[in-house]
Amino acid sequence: MNKEILLPSETVSFVLLGRDTETKCPLFAARVPAGFPSPAEEHIEDRISLSSYLNGHPDATFYVQLEGDSMIDYNLLEGDLLVVDRSLHVRSGDIVLANVNSEYTVKKLEITETGVRLLPGNKKYNPVEITEDLEFLVWGVVRGIARRIRQ
Repeated sequence: MNKEILLPSETVSFVLLGRDTETKCPLFAARVPAGFPSPAEEHIEDRISLSSYLNGHPDATFYVQLEGDSMIDYNLLEGDLLVVDRSLHVRSGDIVLANVNSEYTVKKLEITETGVRLLPGNKKYNPVEITEDLEFLVWGVVRGIARRIRQ
């Protein structure tokens, strides 16, 4: 018997991870405070690729674009590009891309002695109790996000 559950109305769009040449940008040695301005550092510590920084295991990593508001309290916003890594061991407390009854969703995974739940990051949505009646699969762990501040 398949038990019907209500997931927040959100869509996950898959984006292929490109294998093209990486662009490495400067990484400044000093951390920049978000509060008061600090003197500018004149030297660059290294050059990094944002792709390499976010992607732990290229063969197991892909991007999904988040749609919906069910994760706003975890600072995951509509339009964010989530970096999902399928090679990471899933732990309680991870933000995961899950498939529940053939529908994708992004939620915080809670594993306790009493069971497994998917927790939204928005009080207007209820947690999803994972029961034997549900088809459930964790597709990967959200490793990071990319967000545009300005178009």
